[in-house]
Amino acid sequence: MMRASSNGDANISHPLPLRPWAGTCALVSSLRAVLIILVRISKILRERPVSKPLSFFTARTADPFRFSYRVAPNFFRVISALLLLGAAPLALAQNIGNIQAAPGGIAVSGPKNNRRSSFGTVNGLGIGAPTAGATVISTTGGVLYTSPINLQIGGAGLGNPAVVGVFVSNNFTQSALLQVFSCRSGCTSAANYAPISLVSGLANDTPVIPSPGVTTNQTVTVFVGIFVSNQNGAAAVPSGTTDSAQITYQTFDGATGQLKDTDKLNFNNPNETIQTAVQLTLGTATGGLTISPATDYAADFGFVNGLGIGAAAGLTPVSVAGGTVYSTPYLLQPEFSDFSSSSATIKVALTSNFAHPAILQLDDSASSGGPFTQITTTPFTITSSANSFGSITRFLGLFVSNTNGAGTFTGPDTATLNFTMTVP
Repeated sequence: MMRASSNGDANISHPLPLRPWAGTCALVSSLRAVLIILVRISKILRERPVSKPLSFFTARTADPFRFSYRVAPNFFRVISALLLLGAAPLALAQNIGNIQAAPGGIAVSGPKNNRRSSFGTVNGLGIGAPTAGATVISTTGGVLYTSPINLQIGGAGLGNPAVVGVFVSNNFTQSALLQVFSCRSGCTSAANYAPISLVSGLANDTPVIPSPGVTTNQTVTVFVGIFVSNQNGAAAVPSGTTDSAQITYQTFDGATGQLKDTDKLNFNNPNETIQTAVQLTLGTATGGLTISPATDYAADFGFVNGLGIGAAAGLTPVSVAGGTVYSTPYLLQPEFSDFSSSSATIKVALTSNFAHPAILQLDDSASSGGPFTQITTTPFTITSSANSFGSITRFLGLFVSNTNGAGTFTGPDTATLNFTMTVP
């Protein structure tokens, strides 16, 4: 059985100050100094009498600064306006500068508004090895394939906080089986994931950085997830069916509510591949022997005899012709997903018999007291109507002969059973 690993919580912030105008401060100071000089020159020229207008940028040798007063003031006014515009830096809009792979998460690549990622091959039971960087979390009705990603927030300030939401801009075709989820914190628990909105807008987006937003440029770690349903029946698709979806992160001005930036993330590198999944597990039933899960399941009947004396805990001795059956309840736990059929057939067969089959044999029954059916090398049908996630209680019996004389023995012995499940 596959067990999901755990990721850490979200909302890990690393200040990443962006100083887009730092490199222009010295230039602006120099331009202001030039502006002051030009204004003073303009004033001098306006005060000097000119007998004849000179052509633009034509100067006498004796007076190199004597320009036409009809042209020069206008020239300096234009230069002044340009310098004043350059001296006032434009405010950067709030934005997601980048969507990046987070440490330990799935890969993210591609340019802005065409970021690409993928959870690869998925199934509703979450069994098998997930794609690198993905973590599987079991939840009601299926599993979540999850991963952290990093959002680089820029253009934020005290007067212009950044608020970020996300919506599904292109949904999965197989939306009955696949759905995109988001999580901000506590993302090792499925309870903290929410389906991403299908509607765009500040009031409709699924919050990623909610109001009042952030006022500093920083890298924010959030989680995305693909929910994969474990349902069967009409929603099922052929194993190997591929699908893709796109989500759009939107950055708003927290002060005005205006949309400032978008960045799209596509789950198509490669497309998600839906596969069928089947899993049959055995479990310990109340009052029965412990069924130990290992490479193979195991049950230990302990010391037994043909008279049923001194039965171990979890065993019920039942007298039958020729000896005693030691009976114990156990659980069959079928699981399957993405099949058109909603029921399965479970069979059991003997694959390795006791060394003393005349003295010991394994039996099956639907009740503790029998009747018991011997399990042989020919597969025996336990049920043909097993439901996914429906636990079935059966009784395994060990028959011990009470004969004496030749062929009897004392000591340990073992046998092996093989359970199979078939889903149409």
